Amino acid sequence: MGIFSRLFKIGEAEAHNAINKLEDPIKMANQGIRDLKEDLDKSLHALAQVKAISIRTRNDSETAKQKMIDYEKKAVLLLQRAQQGQIDPAEADRLAAIALEKKEEAKVEMERNAAEYQRHEASVAKLDAKIKQLRQHISKWENELRTLEARAKVSTATKNVNKQLSQIDSSGTVAMLERMKEKVQQDEALSDAYADIADESRTVDDELNKALDKSNTSSTDALAALKAKMNMTPPV
Repeated sequence: MGIFSRLFKIGEAEAHNAINKLEDPIKMANQGIRDLKEDLDKSLHALAQVKAISIRTRNDSETAKQKMIDYEKKAVLLLQRAQQGQIDPAEADRLAAIALEKKEEAKVEMERNAAEYQRHEASVAKLDAKIKQLRQHISKWENELRTLEARAKVSTATKNVNKQLSQIDSSGTVAMLERMKEKVQQDEALSDAYADIADESRTVDDELNKALDKSNTSSTDALAALKAKMNMTPPV
């Protein structure tokens, strides 16, 4: 394995380790997309500047081309007037030669600006393609991030519920219910014990009176039954 491959593997391992240590990956991903959007804004600004330079060089090339045409027209006009006797032929030749020199200078300028314009247009095309690609990536990553955010919320909620369920002590709950059952049974037994004690605490007189009341009732009932049998009715 070459030195560059080893360095790549080390960098890749460190990147994975850094991701694993992130406290909030969603937050970091959002920040990453914001950074990409800032880069996109800078790229758009750079594209606008390159386009401006391209437009300027194209205009300069067109201007130089027009100058070249104008100087050639001037040279022709000078020679024509010399033929017509309006201008001294020697002076016409001298001025026409100067006009042709200016024409050549304009031609050089036109060709140089035209070449610059072609280079700038190539740069614009490349930069524009990169910007379109970056926009597509940002849109794709934003959609993926929204999906991951939704999945993260579901995952967190599920994890919390499972955590709560895992912390429930079923054996402790059963033990608590058994203690409550034992306490209720103990209270019920204690209530019965107090009732027995209340019965035992009655006095002898209370027992005698209770027995006499039962006896009187029995005698009265027996007498009424006997009178009824003898067809005796009480006097009016």
